[in-house]
Amino acid sequence: KREEIAAKLKSGEIDHEEAWIALSKLPRNSNPIRQHNRCKLTGRPKGYMRLFGISRIQFREMASKGLIPGVKKASW
Repeated sequence: KREEIAAKLKSGEIDHEEAWIALSKLPRNSNPIRQHNRCKLTGRPKGYMRLFGISRIQFREMASKGLIPGVKKASW
């Protein structure tokens, strides 16, 4: 719906005030800027590793079990 309103605004079908009113009727959490990355396995919002799509805790567990190819524990 947000994209439809933006397209109408761009084409000139509606003015800024009408678009503002239409957007204010939509739920806040439908705005894509409010979406937050979450772990695909646990849903944890913090400690998210974008490259793998999982949290740091799940990454560590999976890496220690050898479930993530090419990743091994560093030791020196």
